Amino acid sequence: MNTEMMNKAKSGKGFIAALDQSGGSTPKALQLYGIEASEYSGDEQMYDLIHAMRTRIIKSSAFSGERVIGAILFEMTMDRTIDGKGAAEFLWENKGVVPFLKIDKGLADEQDGVQVMKPMPELDALLNKAKTHNVFGTKMRSVIKLANEKGINAVVAQQFEVGKQIIAAGLVPIIEPEVDIKSPQKAEAEVLLKAAILKELNALSSDQNVMLKLTLPNVAGFFDELVQHPRVVRVVALSGGYSREEANKHLASNKGVIASFSRALTEGLSAKQSDAKFDALLNSAIQGIFDASNT
Repeated sequence: MNTEMMNKAKSGKGFIAALDQSGGSTPKALQLYGIEASEYSGDEQMYDLIHAMRTRIIKSSAFSGERVIGAILFEMTMDRTIDGKGAAEFLWENKGVVPFLKIDKGLADEQDGVQVMKPMPELDALLNKAKTHNVFGTKMRSVIKLANEKGINAVVAQQFEVGKQIIAAGLVPIIEPEVDIKSPQKAEAEVLLKAAILKELNALSSDQNVMLKLTLPNVAGFFDELVQHPRVVRVVALSGGYSREEANKHLASNKGVIASFSRALTEGLSAKQSDAKFDALLNSAIQGIFDASNT
């Protein structure tokens, strides 16, 4: 475990950039970035373009460890290079940004009002590979649509079970049971989710530490017990479909919770922009999210 990275993850000022759209979400991310599907053909070109976008963000003068604590990468980004150096190594060595890796293989079909994660049979091999790239932690996402206790308990049990496997491999898991912001039972689901998470946290041993990535809650300060829990390195929030302005507003009212935004970070950026315009827009996005994370 890298102590310097742990200190930064635990108490650094700033937020975590989520640069990990993959698979089905890549065309949409490219479209928002001003690249239409007609401008590329096949997966290889698509992934080259998304890597170019991420490289441009990471190499921007606006993007550094002064305001960005960490960044979550997609496996294919970790496997690629920036200026001839592995992307994760570049983040830490050149930018002072802690690298995380998205490890889940997507969501299973909805059952009991939730979507658990698909099985991850290759996880041990992936965790070993991540360690060779000096990755600090991982991220895995499930989705909660309804306040169904059975479903929510299944999501949390799976997240912590896999989380313990990640801890045993020497990495820090970001546990992400996202509550859909459009859920008609969002507030009720959050009550059940917090209770299930606290139960799992209280059962961890003193050397088992996790991060939590949660949807911004309906009630400000609702996650205070999680923020203060001794087994929690950091509580981060996803933007979940809120606009950046809206996400920042919700975030600022939850003390101790920091951002881990993807779409809300890259909102307004375009492949067609000059570097000066791109850097200026990214700088203002980063500053806004940084300010909201530090209230």
